[in-house]
Amino acid sequence: MAQVTYLTQEGLKKLKEELDYLVNVERPAISKQIGEAIEKGDISENAEYDAAKDAQGLLEAKISALQMKVANARILDQKNINTDQVQILNKVTIKNKKNNATMQYTIVPESESNLKENKISVSTPIAKGLLGKKVGDTAEIKVPSGVIPFEIIEISI
Repeated sequence: MAQVTYLTQEGLKKLKEELDYLVNVERPAISKQIGEAIEKGDISENAEYDAAKDAQGLLEAKISALQMKVANARILDQKNINTDQVQILNKVTIKNKKNNATMQYTIVPESESNLKENKISVSTPIAKGLLGKKVGDTAEIKVPSGVIPFEIIEISI
């Protein structure tokens, strides 16, 4: 049974764009490389041919994996998300109670995490510790340096 992948509409669009690029740009380029290597003669001892075939195998595996993700994607609808308690797609403002530093993260599906944009995967220790908490609650989150208490300041979309 295939694993369901939860995505936002934007995440699915990016996945489809990547798949389209691999199928319509990368695949023909590798086919061309294989054709050029074959034209050079004996393929039994042709390193270019072997490299191109290896690249083709890796590309086809990646295409297959992306096709499976797209086929099994389930779209998360922000209209169904509330801000009563922390859940996926929420933007959460938290305060580190040890040093009073305030941070804001958006909890997203694994495939859409991007720390530069403050989007953390739902499977990270911080997100797991925040899920289900309400404004004013304290989440004790285990990090490599120990356990840090974070206070939930705000939950938004």
